[in-house]
Amino acid sequence: MTDISLTILPETPDDALAIERLHERTFGPGRYAKTAYRIREGVGHLFDLSFTARIGSLLVGSVRLSSVLVGKTPALLLGPLTVEPPFRERGIGQALIERAVQDAKAQGHRLIFLVGDEPYYAKAGFKRIPRGSATMPGPIDPERLMAAELVAGAFEGVEGLIRPDYRPR
Repeated sequence: MTDISLTILPETPDDALAIERLHERTFGPGRYAKTAYRIREGVGHLFDLSFTARIGSLLVGSVRLSSVLVGKTPALLLGPLTVEPPFRERGIGQALIERAVQDAKAQGHRLIFLVGDEPYYAKAGFKRIPRGSATMPGPIDPERLMAAELVAGAFEGVEGLIRPDYRPR
């Protein structure tokens, strides 16, 4: 992180409009067609595992986690992760991921999936999963499907379709 004073805070319902505008600016209208977006759309995100990054009162980044099932295994799906373009390359995205992973682990979650760039997400402990072990219900590049074990061995035996987890929490 550079010379900025960054605060990572839990997302609140009051952040919804600012985050939606941030998603519009950074992802555009094509975000609605992405497979991971379609999965998250079905269940929404977990407020207790979703965070904002602020510099002063300015919201400059956001990360969300949603509940999914992979086959019969409960897991989380990370995303979207976004940072305002002028504030990228300052460690804000990594700080958001670290906080989300830390809190998910503290709450007893075992596994987090995402679709993303391996060089970026590997810094936070995510690894490309073996092709075909877990699949998405729509088109994605299988080389970009990654997981982080929050408990050693959590990925062992996990296979199947990644889909929304509609079970009440």
